[in-house]
Amino acid sequence: MEVLSVASEAYPLIKTGGLADVVGALPAALAPHGVSMRVLLPGYPRVMSGLTGGHEIYWFEDLFGGEARLIAGRANGLDAIAIDAPHLYDRPGNPYLGPDGKDWPDNWRRFAALSFAGYEISRGIVEGYRPEVLHCHDWQAGLVPAYVRFNPGSTARTIVTVHNIAFQGVFGWDVFNGLKLDYEAARTGSIEYFGNLSYLKAGLLLADEVTTVSPTYAHEIRTAAYGMGLEGLLQSRADSVMGILNGIDANEWNPGTDPALAQTYGASTIFNRAANKAAVEQRFGLEPGEGPIFCVVSRLTTQKGLDMLPGLIDMLVAHGGRLAVLGSGDAAIENGFAGAALRHPGKVGVHIGYDEGRSHLMQGGADAILIPSRFEPCGLTQLYGLRYGCIPVVSRVGGLADTVIDANEAAIEAGVATGVVFSPAAEEALGEAIRRTIALYARPKVWHKMQRRGMKSDVSWELSAEKYADLYGSLLGHARDDDADD
Repeated sequence: MEVLSVASEAYPLIKTGGLADVVGALPAALAPHGVSMRVLLPGYPRVMSGLTGGHEIYWFEDLFGGEARLIAGRANGLDAIAIDAPHLYDRPGNPYLGPDGKDWPDNWRRFAALSFAGYEISRGIVEGYRPEVLHCHDWQAGLVPAYVRFNPGSTARTIVTVHNIAFQGVFGWDVFNGLKLDYEAARTGSIEYFGNLSYLKAGLLLADEVTTVSPTYAHEIRTAAYGMGLEGLLQSRADSVMGILNGIDANEWNPGTDPALAQTYGASTIFNRAANKAAVEQRFGLEPGEGPIFCVVSRLTTQKGLDMLPGLIDMLVAHGGRLAVLGSGDAAIENGFAGAALRHPGKVGVHIGYDEGRSHLMQGGADAILIPSRFEPCGLTQLYGLRYGCIPVVSRVGGLADTVIDANEAAIEAGVATGVVFSPAAEEALGEAIRRTIALYARPKVWHKMQRRGMKSDVSWELSAEKYADLYGSLLGHARDDDADD
């Protein structure tokens, strides 16, 4: 099956969050299931410089305001097509934000162009290549199903995957005439959203199938508490909405081979983590101690629940814990962590920003990772934590609820516990979860069993890739080859 994945980012070419990891990992995971997947990306500077063997496969005389080329190439095995459109994408820094930290004012045009190019490719404009399925990720690719439905020439089936429904691509109606979209899309209300237009709404309404990145999130977004205004639409399409849990690249995230670690290890050599703990202490200026090191590797936002943590740090330290923080985000939250580091030198270390190698080291050396999200479509950091024996402490939402088994006494006795799960996502409950984690750490036999159990969890893409391949096959009306052989 030929599938074109349409997305605004993909690892290793361009990454701002977990979306890139998912888009970058899927092609290799799907290959054993008879799926050939290429990824269509905007030609940001980092994408254009990261492609190897790049060659032009199509030329647009006018793609939303200027000439553009489709450049095919590869990056670490990823088969990619980049939209080389300097008037849209040749800009420094974050792919979505200008130097003032605000959205680029022409983002409506930049990502309409991404969707339009995906649609055009599905019409067969590239010689020898015509994908059967267009797999569209988040609002930036949300217009693909609208182009396929209302503009002529494409027979492709479409899937929209929601990685975070909070981001919906909402713009004023004044941009509609610049979208190259048949007026029928406006007449039918397919793109209208509370007096504006929404790229994500169009995708959710018009795609053949809708997926989210965890089963629990698939249910949550059909409720008013999590649907962000789109719950009614999703309720009406309940039979076409499914959750397929994300996985991680088990080669990229492997404590047995990870070059970012001071000492590699496995489930049977877990005590080698001590060298990484010492490295975390050194990198974050933490004094050695008997208690656990908690870590945070995250965007510092209210969605991630990290506004609740600064007020609990005094308690965490008083109970013998230490804290290492890596991330950036809301200034008030950053300042809260910085203030705690000043109050507790040697107990709290903060690095504002992001560093991929440092994040690997923290998973390999910290004892527990705090993920107190108010909502979390899937989450990847808890999967990294499980893989590295860094106990996840998570709120009971979305993919966190689907992947971490709480260490209550029954689960400990049954030998299934892998982390600490709390509810609701509130400061008091988070504080109790921190106290429970410190108490569990004081039970070394229980703690080490939890670590080993987490490290043996299947957090790879294998099962999820099979589900995606089955979904593609059902859309195309045929069984996959491996099914046909059964």
